Amino acid sequence: MNKSFNRRSVLKGIAGISLALPVLEIMGEEVLSESNRAKRFCAMYTANGMSLPQEKNKLDDWSWYPKETGRDFKFNQSTKPLEKFRKELTFFGGFGHKNAILSDPHVCSDMWLTGAPFHDPKPGQYNTVSLDQVIARNTKQHCRQASLVLSIDNGVGFLSRTGTIAYNNEGKPIPAENNPRDVFNRLFLSSKDSMEQQRVLLKKKMKIVDAVLDSSRDFNKRLGSADREKMDQYLTSLTELESRFETSEKWIDIPLKKQDHSQLKFDYDLEQDPAQFYQTMLDVITLAFDADITRSVVFMLNREDGMGISNTFPIRLGLSKDHHGLSHAKDKKGQMDFAKYDQFLAGQVGYFLDKLKKTKEGNSNLLDNSLVLFGSGCSTTHNVKNIPTLLAGGKNMGLKHGSYFRRDGEQLSNLHLSILNSMGIEEKSFSDSTKRLEEGIFTYKNA
Repeated sequence: MNKSFNRRSVLKGIAGISLALPVLEIMGEEVLSESNRAKRFCAMYTANGMSLPQEKNKLDDWSWYPKETGRDFKFNQSTKPLEKFRKELTFFGGFGHKNAILSDPHVCSDMWLTGAPFHDPKPGQYNTVSLDQVIARNTKQHCRQASLVLSIDNGVGFLSRTGTIAYNNEGKPIPAENNPRDVFNRLFLSSKDSMEQQRVLLKKKMKIVDAVLDSSRDFNKRLGSADREKMDQYLTSLTELESRFETSEKWIDIPLKKQDHSQLKFDYDLEQDPAQFYQTMLDVITLAFDADITRSVVFMLNREDGMGISNTFPIRLGLSKDHHGLSHAKDKKGQMDFAKYDQFLAGQVGYFLDKLKKTKEGNSNLLDNSLVLFGSGCSTTHNVKNIPTLLAGGKNMGLKHGSYFRRDGEQLSNLHLSILNSMGIEEKSFSDSTKRLEEGIFTYKNA
């Protein structure tokens, strides 16, 4: 006998009490795959804009943006490594942050995922919450770690020379990690003894947080409005910390998915082999997605204005100038080398997309269950209009790729809102968004 049950089936017991059933095999493959389909997000940022060569240098084939809009576009040389993913990505042209036009262009990386009004900030506020952290807030209950914040350099940097692109609910920068081995060890390697040590440490920290929260409530009533605002931010941070401790404790005894880690190559020379650094970090991200350790990741590939070791990568690759120098180049040789470095970066993005696509998940793959946003905060040097933007993946979230969509003056925050809604996060707005995108790529059918 072959009976079918729907996913809302319940057991009725004494006094009419109903208990919802877990997802069972008898409910069918469609329900199983729908239930197990995690929605993930990864943002990859590169500084200093992309190659949009001046017409006089006759390098049209090296422009980051395709010549043709719509579905008949052709990849230029600087994005050629992504051509095999034509049906799984979309170029967006003409987009930008309205607030960026009013602000110092050097803060373009600070606001890439936030759209914050840096020209008119609230008193005492550094930034606003970033897209990845809104996603983390809505997915953290499903995974061990709410988000991963990664960068070429660790820490936070400073305003306009930020070393992170992630900002918490109060707009404070979240420190980035930059060592793939350390990230991997923290996420994947733990013995039974270390888990017990973690449990003891977590309980001790939770008691401290509880004590501070309890004692602060009466104290907070005696403060003035300005001090109360600061104290509220502090208490919010403590509450978030307590929530993270509780989440960590929940996952301590749950074993990780068994995986093959043999492909990881931690013995790279960052100064001689930038590609190996990027690819090792991207391998760690792929493993973290596959094990469902997190569903929200940001990875800052380069920092603005010549900051950090990545500024020297073009020279390591045999090009004529450092990254910041190439972004300012006006001559044909300099603009060609800038485009070649874009080609190198496109190769790293292509490597990541390939890893996600080859990682099976049920009857699908990680790429179809993930959204990968790649771009920069400016187009050419200090120009915050028409910022290079590419979105890949998300087939199982209803996305229809394979085009170059251009709309001059479109709000980047509208794209951010569309990403949230495609992931099933029912926000009505994000930052200064005015609407979600209804055309072409986004269908919201499987959100």
